[in-house]
Amino acid sequence: MAAELTAHDLIAQHRPTLDQALEAIRTRAYWSPHPEHPKAYGENGSLDMAAGKAAFDALLGTRLDLGQPGTDDWVGGEVSPYGIELGVTYPHADLDVLLPAMKAGQRAWRDAGAEIRAVVCLEILKRISDRTHEFAHAVMHTSGQAFMMAFQAGGPHAQDRGLEAVAYAYVEQVRTPDTAEWTKPQGKRDPLALTKQFTPVPRGIGLVIGCNTFPTWNGYPGLFASLATGNAVLVKPHPRAVLPLALTVQVARQVLTEAGFDPNLVALAAERPGEGIAKTLATRPEIRIIDYTGSTSFGDWLEANARQAQVYTEKAGVNTVVVESAGDYRGMLSNLAFSLSLYSGQMCTTPQNLLIPRDGIRTDQGPKTFDEVVADLARAIDGLLGDDARANALLGAIVNPDVKARLEAAAGLGEVALASREVANPEFPGAVVRTPVLVKLDGAKPDAEAAYMSECFGPVSFAVAVDSVTDAVELLRRTVREKGAMTVAAYTTDPEVEEAVQEVCLEEAAQLSLNLTGGVYVNQTAAFSDFHGSGGNPAANAALCDGAFVANRFRVVEVRREA
Repeated sequence: MAAELTAHDLIAQHRPTLDQALEAIRTRAYWSPHPEHPKAYGENGSLDMAAGKAAFDALLGTRLDLGQPGTDDWVGGEVSPYGIELGVTYPHADLDVLLPAMKAGQRAWRDAGAEIRAVVCLEILKRISDRTHEFAHAVMHTSGQAFMMAFQAGGPHAQDRGLEAVAYAYVEQVRTPDTAEWTKPQGKRDPLALTKQFTPVPRGIGLVIGCNTFPTWNGYPGLFASLATGNAVLVKPHPRAVLPLALTVQVARQVLTEAGFDPNLVALAAERPGEGIAKTLATRPEIRIIDYTGSTSFGDWLEANARQAQVYTEKAGVNTVVVESAGDYRGMLSNLAFSLSLYSGQMCTTPQNLLIPRDGIRTDQGPKTFDEVVADLARAIDGLLGDDARANALLGAIVNPDVKARLEAAAGLGEVALASREVANPEFPGAVVRTPVLVKLDGAKPDAEAAYMSECFGPVSFAVAVDSVTDAVELLRRTVREKGAMTVAAYTTDPEVEEAVQEVCLEEAAQLSLNLTGGVYVNQTAAFSDFHGSGGNPAANAALCDGAFVANRFRVVEVRREA
C-alpha cells in the first residue's frame, strides 16, 4: 500500500508540538496540548460526547479484527465494574508466527531516524486524542473509574504521558550526532582521519504488560518510549482491561501503514481466561524490553527471571502522610479527604498511612488531639461523599473482588473511625460502589504494624498514632526503605520538621508533597513537570518520565571508515 502520510507532512504538522514538548520537559512549566474539558472536543474531526458514546456502544458485542498475522483464536470476556458485559472479542496470537512478523519491520523503522519515529508517534497520539470520548468510555468500563476521571486520566493525561515519553526518547537519541569527522594530529606525519557514523539501534521487541486500573495512563509511557526508540511493541493488556489498549493498537497499526511502515511493529497479545501468558511472553528471547505496572510479587518475578530483557516496573508501595501541624487545618482535611476518596483509593499514589503524634498537633484553629484530628478527617470524608451523586462521580466503582475483600477485612484491623458504606448507582445498578474506611491504629503495637506496613490497595487508610514527630519521621524512613512509596506527603509549620521529612525523602528517593491544601492532590502528577515514582525505592525501578526511562531502550552503534 502506498504511503498516505509523507515524512514532509508529518514533520510539518507535528514538529511544532514536539518542540513545545521538548521545551516543557526542560522548563518543567505547565503545558499540555490535550484539552481536559469534554466540551473542547467535537471540532476538527474529533468525536464529541454523543459521538464518542455512540462509537463505544457500537463496539459492544463485536469482533475487533486488527489484521494481525498468526491469529489462531478469538478471546474476550471483559465485564465492566459497572455491571455490563462488553462482549468484545480480540485476536489470540500464535507467538511463533506473530513475533517474527513483528521483527520484520524493525529495519525500516530503525533507518527512519529519531525525528520520523517521533512524528509518527505524535500522529498516533493525535488520532487517539480525536477519539478521547470513545476511549473514556472504554477506560471507564474496564477500570471502574468514574466518567470524568476516565476521560481525563485515560484521555488527555495519558496522552500527555505518551508524548512526554516521545520527547525524552527524541532527546536521548539526538544527543549523539549522526556523523562526525575525526582527525588526530600526528606531528610531521599525515594526521589520522576517520569518518564516523552513529546509529541508535533498538533492543528488539518491547512488551507492555497492562494494568487493570489505568490501562492507558500506565501503558502509554512504555509503549511510546519503546516505539519512538525504534523497537516493535507487543501490548499484553490486563484480561479485565483489554479494550482501551486494543483500540490503541488499532490506531497505531493504521498510522504505521499510512506512513509506509509495517503495521506489525505494534501488535496485541490478548489471552484466554486463566491462560496467564505474561510469564511466557516475558521470557521469550525476542522480548528485549518489558514495561510492567502491577503487583510487587509479579514485578519482582519479572526482575528476577526476564534476564534477557531490560525491565521497567512500577509495583506497589505504602504511601505515607506525616501530620505534625497545620497552618490551614480545614484546607488540610479537605485535601486529604479528596485524596483518600478519589477513585476509591485504587491508585498507586493514594495515601495509606497517616502518621499523627498521639499527643496531637498544632493548628490555626488551636491544638487538636489525635482523636480530634481523626474524627475531623472522618467528618470531612463523610461530608465530601454524603451526596450519592457526588460520591459516584468521585469514587467510581470497585475494580475487582479482591479490593472489596480487603475493604471489608480492614474494619477488623483496629478501631473504625469511619465505616465504609454502600452507594447506589442509579445509572448502573450492578456497580459495586463503596466509600472509604478509616481505621485507627496504635503505632507502638506489633499487631498494628502488620497492618500499616503492608499495602492495602483500595479505599482503606490507617490513622497511626506515634509517640512523637521524630518517631513519625523514622517510621516514614523505614516504610519507604522497606516497602517503597510512590508518594509522600507532610503537613507542618515547623521548618525543622519540614527539613527532616525532606531529607528522608531525598535519601530514600521518594517524591514529596508539602502542605497541600488547595486543588492539587498528592495522588496526582502532571506530565512534563512531575515525576511519577523515582526508581529509587522498592515501589518502582523507573520514573515516569526521565532520561533513564528511555535511554536504555536503544544502543548507539558506530561504524568507522578511513576518511
